[in-house]
Parts: sequence; structure tokens; C-alpha cells
Amino acid sequence: LAEVEDIYLPFRPKRKTRASVAKEKGLEPLAVKLFDQEKLVLEAFAQPFIYTGKGVADVEEALAGARDIIAEWVSENTETRKNLRELFWKEGTVTSKVVKNKETEGQKFKDYFEWSEPISKAPSHRLLALRRGEKEGVLTLDIFPPEESAIGLLEQQFIESVNAAAEQVKLAVHDSYKRLLRPSLETEIRMESKMKADEEAIKVFATNLKELLLAAPLGQKNVLALDPGFRSGCKVVCLDKQGKLVHHDVIYPHEPQRETAKSAALIENLCEQYQIEAIAIGNGTASRETETFVKKIGLPHNIIIMMVNESGASVYSASDIAREEFPDKDVTVRGAVSIGRRLVDPLAELVKIDAKSIGVGQYQHDVDQTKL
Repeated sequence: LAEVEDIYLPFRPKRKTRASVAKEKGLEPLAVKLFDQEKLVLEAFAQPFIYTGKGVADVEEALAGARDIIAEWVSENTETRKNLRELFWKEGTVTSKVVKNKETEGQKFKDYFEWSEPISKAPSHRLLALRRGEKEGVLTLDIFPPEESAIGLLEQQFIESVNAAAEQVKLAVHDSYKRLLRPSLETEIRMESKMKADEEAIKVFATNLKELLLAAPLGQKNVLALDPGFRSGCKVVCLDKQGKLVHHDVIYPHEPQRETAKSAALIENLCEQYQIEAIAIGNGTASRETETFVKKIGLPHNIIIMMVNESGASVYSASDIAREEFPDKDVTVRGAVSIGRRLVDPLAELVKIDAKSIGVGQYQHDVDQTKL
């Protein structure tokens, strides 16, 4: 596709460019003559093109216009673009710097405040992290090869003599790279590297999601589920073998309330009353403390205690499906129900949530959403 675009480039309708302005001033024959790089006296040859009525005041203005035309020819050369594109991929470096005065605000990107690595070796997750930093206005991002390599490539292709005309072509070649070729190819490389990074990230996301959805279900069991929390307490729900909500409550075993004995007694009673066979604990805030607390209660050994990934439970609890299922229940209760059901049958529960909210991928919100 890139090659087809290169072929079409000279024919693409353009907005006004410096080259088109120079052509309107009648400077194309001068550009052609300079491009031939024959031995000539510049001043004498440029003299006839000085025409104040068209805005060409002196020899320098005539030569500058001719260089603009040559720069555009260079930038639209198919072979040039192909060679430079290869150079960008082979020797290009992705470099990021922190935007001035954004150091504090962008702490999560601090590893990339001064970062540089070859684009060919940059892993997809790093490229996506750098792009996110740029999107949030914390980082500036550049992708290009060493300037001397690129200019050397162009000079090799276009400079054929050592004289005054060739010197003008050399100036035009340098200008063409800095003003036209580098920005254009950098945009292209950015888009292509983003597509590759997206593909990689989507692949990782798909693999992780598949494993999660196909995790072995616990089967029909009476489950007690806990959605842990400190200040707001731990939400407790009891589900029967069909996953139906039969009881819900709140306990406060942690700081600041520390109602440990009262909370332990309630869990014991519920386990007895509803013949609980497994306990599911959400892996969010206070999950480790809650797991320790449950294990210290001294429940019967046949009760399984499992930590469950609760990513997306809050998304489910505020969804239309959850509202329909539990119209009179609080979102926190719905979230705890989701945690319990994920243990019993992960697939049946997780399909209710938009895949990217399940939290098993990297940057799934940044990648091409249609492809995802």
C-alpha cells in the first residue's frame, strides 16, 4: 500500500506548497537546469528569472524558489521514499522526553522522561505506553534514524557533480529531508508501528481472555462471596447452588471499625445456615487482609477459600443486566454477587461484561477498538 501511495504522490491534489508557488513564478526551468548539475555561472543563469511583478526580487529569491521545486521532486521520488522507509525501520530510534513542567503530573511515565531505543526492537507494550504518555501531554515522541544516514542516502542518489549547481541541489536535498520527507515518513512509521503494537496487544488480550473464560468452573455449590473494603466494610452475599442471591450483609473486620469477633461470628452463622461449600474473595482493596481474617475464623476444612479476579465487577453492577436482575439491590451487593458467580462459572458471568473491562490485557482501551 505504501508503494502505491508513493507512485500516486506526485499526482495527488495538493494545497498550495512552496514548490507550487515557485512554479507559478515561472522558476521551473531554472530548477530543471540546476537539477542537471552542469557547470554554470549561477548569477548569470538566474538573472532572466528575476521578475518583480511575480515576486522574484533578486538572484537569491530565484534560487530559493528553484530549490523549493527540487525539494518537492526529491520528496516525491518513489525510490527515495522506499529507501528511506527501510532506513527508518532499520536504524530509526524512538525517543521520548518529558514535556516541561509536567514531571510531577506525569509520574507514572517517569521511566520514559529520557528514553531512547531502536524502533525495530521496541516491544508493543512500550510503544503503547509512550503513545499514551504523548496523548496525555506528558511526553514528546520522535521516531527517525540518524540524520547523517538519511542525508547521506539522499546525497548518494541525487548529487552527481561538484559545482555551484550541485551545491544548490545539495541544499534542496537537505531541506527536502527536514521539511518534507522526515515528517511524512515519521507519520507513516508511527501509524504502522501503532498497527503492529495493536495487533500484538490484541493477541495477548485474546489469549488471556480465553484462558479466563475457559477457567474450570467450580460447579454447583453454595457460595459465600466477599467484596473486601476497609472503611466501607466488606459486602457479604450468599448464593445457592443455582447462583441465586439468598442473603446479603456487611461486615467491618478491618480498620477503622475492627469488629473482628462480630464479623467472624456472622460468617460462621452464614456458613452454617446456608451450608456454604466455598468462599470467594474479590482481589481488590483489602483482599489480602480479608483472606487472612477468613482463614483465622476456623471454618470447617471442607469449605474452599478462593481469591477471585474482580476486574469489571463494578462495570457489571452498574449495567442494565444487573439492574434488571437486582432492581432493588445496591451496586455493591450486585458486585459481590458477580464475584461469587465468577467462582462457580466464570464463563457464564464474564460474558455479561464488555471484554475490555475485564482487565486481562494491556492498553486495551488504546488499541484499535474495531479490531479488538
